[in-house]
Amino acid sequence: MAEEIIDGYRLRNLMATGQSSQVWEVVQQAGHRHFAMKILLPEKAHDPEHVRLLLHEANVGKQLAHPNVIKISHVGQDRKNPYFVMEFFPAGSLKQRLMRKQWDFIKERAHSIFKQAATALAYMNASGWLHRDIKPDNMLVNSAGELRIIDFALAKRIEKDGFFKRMFRKRGAVQGTRSYMSPEQIRGHHLDGRADIYSYGASVYELATQRPPFRGGSNQDLLQKHILEAPASPQIHNPDVTKEFADLVLRMLAKKRENRPKNFHEVLMALNTMRIFKSVAPVRKEG
Repeated sequence: MAEEIIDGYRLRNLMATGQSSQVWEVVQQAGHRHFAMKILLPEKAHDPEHVRLLLHEANVGKQLAHPNVIKISHVGQDRKNPYFVMEFFPAGSLKQRLMRKQWDFIKERAHSIFKQAATALAYMNASGWLHRDIKPDNMLVNSAGELRIIDFALAKRIEKDGFFKRMFRKRGAVQGTRSYMSPEQIRGHHLDGRADIYSYGASVYELATQRPPFRGGSNQDLLQKHILEAPASPQIHNPDVTKEFADLVLRMLAKKRENRPKNFHEVLMALNTMRIFKSVAPVRKEG
């Protein structure tokens, strides 16, 4: 398959394989530029739901233009090989870096990485989109510490939540990743940007402590903990975490969304004035 050409893009190097798709490094024949192509696996290429999710992800991404959001440039409607083309950003996810025990890399760059992710999500929410699947797997960081948010398959337009909408809204299908889902997302309730704040809080908790805020003996047990159990302070699992950052993370993980920061701009303002780890020198401001 590596020699295959799809719509003028030559598949060069397999970068990642997921449950339903692969990401390839490709070279555009016309301009010899490098891109990444996400393409459905052959056994999924004719599954209408997988095709819908792939095209939805591509169409959402095409509407977003931010330095910390992966740039999607072209959507292919090829029936045999549904795909989309995005910027070539050779980098591992933060989940992969955790699994490879690259603690020093994460620790040294945590302040910058967390701010870049919050900036990207502030932009997404302000553009009217919820990501709904924020997790370390969906944050790519290259060796220079530059971050991109990826995977918009579950992204959804933010709806205004009026009284009548609440009365007649059907309970939504529960979608997301269990270790990072807000209580309201688990319950299928109306969501706003504070659901992404919860998932972001669960992600930075894991990146700062090397473990997610909750673990369960079963999927149902894990979901129940998100709904009912207060998370332990990140300082319990990593005493090097500052109290200011631990308190912010616990606010982001509040069960009631009214008790979380109201948006990512508030999160960013808090991050600007604090250190993540006691042992890392504060970032010197220029000027």
